[in-house]
Amino acid sequence: VQLQASGGGLVQPGGSLRLSCRVSGFTLDDAVIGWFRQAPGKQREAVSCIGDSDRNSETHYALAVKGRFTISKDNAKNTVYLQMNNLKSEDAAEYLCALGTGPVGLFREAYDYWGLGTQVTVSS
Repeated sequence: VQLQASGGGLVQPGGSLRLSCRVSGFTLDDAVIGWFRQAPGKQREAVSCIGDSDRNSETHYALAVKGRFTISKDNAKNTVYLQMNNLKSEDAAEYLCALGTGPVGLFREAYDYWGLGTQVTVSS
């Protein structure tokens, strides 16, 4: 199983970015995908997750991003997206995606496979 995050970059405060998480070696239809982020000197924190089809692809968001970020997926492309709007300086971090097959939740222990991250910088 491999996950590849992409789409990071430099954006001004208030701007938008869309991150992608391409999954290979596992059918996205059967997977729970989570987005996490880690800023320098800080612990990794959960951002959002989306469930498998059996759980109607239910979504969850961390309070800090609710209303600004939207998670979605395209099963045909085996890709999960994270649309990030109204970005703030505190959103700057390395963003990683992870795959699990158990509970749909915003906690690291739910995920078994992790990909490399993509860097998001928010600065004017």
